Amino acid sequence: MANYRLINFKTLGDERGSLIAIEQGYNTPFEIKRVYYIFETKAEVERGFHAHINLKQMAIAVKGSCTFVLDNGKKREEIKLTNPNQGLFIQGLIWREMKDFSTDCVLIVLASEHYNEGDYIRNYDEFLKEVENAKK
Repeated sequence: MANYRLINFKTLGDERGSLIAIEQGYNTPFEIKRVYYIFETKAEVERGFHAHINLKQMAIAVKGSCTFVLDNGKKREEIKLTNPNQGLFIQGLIWREMKDFSTDCVLIVLASEHYNEGDYIRNYDEFLKEVENAKK
């Protein structure tokens, strides 16, 4: 699937600890307009269940871990985020679900746009129709 990929961030640090800088135009492939984070999610809870039409996102498990289920309408793939120096970049029509949150998971998401409900596709059958229309 070409609409997502893992990006490794350079870790800086010394005996005092580690630091990762997220910089627009340097190690993020879009302009950052919104940042939000998800935390205290129960292990049995699944989230997401939507796609975006235009939004670009970078998801980073800054603490703990969680699993993304990504679906392009033909293939589903799971990616487990476990390391704060790795981000999952997602763009285009990708159905996303999140599951298997560790009890300490803090998932930060950088977004290319401000919140816009009109960019969401929340019904899987509508998502599949949108994928088919995009091929035409």
